[in-house]
Amino acid sequence: MTASGRRHLVLLGGGHAHLAVLAALARTPLPDWDVTLVSAAPHLTYSGMVPGLLAGRYRLEDCRIALPPLAQAAGIRWLPGRCTGIDAAQRRLTLAQSVTTVLDYDLLSIDTGGVMEPDALEARMPGAAAHALPARPIDALAEGWSHELARMRRRAQASGSGPSVAVIGGGAAGIELVFAARQGLLQAGMAGARLSLLTGGGPVAPGYPAGVRRQVERQLQRQGITLLPSACTGIDADQVHMGTAGSLVCDLALIATGSMAPSWLSGSGLDRGPQGHVAINRFLQSTSHPEVFAAGDVADRADHRYPRSGVHAVRAGPALALNLRRAASGQALQPHWPPQHTLNLLSCGTGHAVASYGVFCAGGGWVWGWKDRIDRGFMQRHRKPGGARTA
Repeated sequence: MTASGRRHLVLLGGGHAHLAVLAALARTPLPDWDVTLVSAAPHLTYSGMVPGLLAGRYRLEDCRIALPPLAQAAGIRWLPGRCTGIDAAQRRLTLAQSVTTVLDYDLLSIDTGGVMEPDALEARMPGAAAHALPARPIDALAEGWSHELARMRRRAQASGSGPSVAVIGGGAAGIELVFAARQGLLQAGMAGARLSLLTGGGPVAPGYPAGVRRQVERQLQRQGITLLPSACTGIDADQVHMGTAGSLVCDLALIATGSMAPSWLSGSGLDRGPQGHVAINRFLQSTSHPEVFAAGDVADRADHRYPRSGVHAVRAGPALALNLRRAASGQALQPHWPPQHTLNLLSCGTGHAVASYGVFCAGGGWVWGWKDRIDRGFMQRHRKPGGARTA
């Protein structure tokens, strides 16, 4: 409760699901509640468009949604800060700003997006912290790519040969990144670039229908990208090591092996899933602390398994907005059931994409155009205060 005696809702993170919460608050404020949005950056970088950014299709500003104007429209406070710890028993979180800040809450909603903790990466792939660019957090990838592109261009000019780029991870993120990196290098004038995709020992596009895998493999072959069913065991300044499979000359390693739970959840007292994420129930509510809610990559449904993706985070947004409002007013919560099938669109560089829905799949330039329209429409809707759909 705040000093004024009003109760306090903290929205921790500017993730996809919180866009729907901000839109709902812009239309209908919470009476007798103070609301604070905490985010490390003043914007959300939309992950669906980042491969297009790397490919040279979009500018950085095309991929970002400013958060302070949305907070202002919702009549709430935006507080820049990075979470460093949660004490769920005391209903308190600690933020790193210019000075350490402690924030008390009556209700807490967590939507901080995916991370790849440097220490955990280093333990799995020695040298990764110093010599690789992880796919998460997404802001670091978006900003880091331009620096790496300039570095590789200078190196290529000095050596007279194109750079070598390895993408580690054969899932959706790795697939999109390797195609995007190839196109981005071509756009930057590095036609002799060599690209490799390391799948970690399994097939490319695991979890996707066989038809999707075949289409992705066909595009990899057409675009001259080497597919390696190997795991990365270490990275140094100019090589990726693959254990008994040898080493690969590499000017840049991009890591896309999946997001992890943030380290600040350790010691929070919140129930956590098998991989350390916040364990939530069908109401998007912590299984241990009913005043805490979570959605997106930071959350793990204890009762229902589904892939972590931006699609599920966006779809959870309206349900999260509704249940936060119901929790604030003491009403019964409503369950949220992710759909069994979702439309998945894998970009294979500008001009080609593969769509899948359940066992059905299709690919071509028209799919890429469809994805581009969907992504631009998402940005247009969510940049408008109150524009995101809610339940």
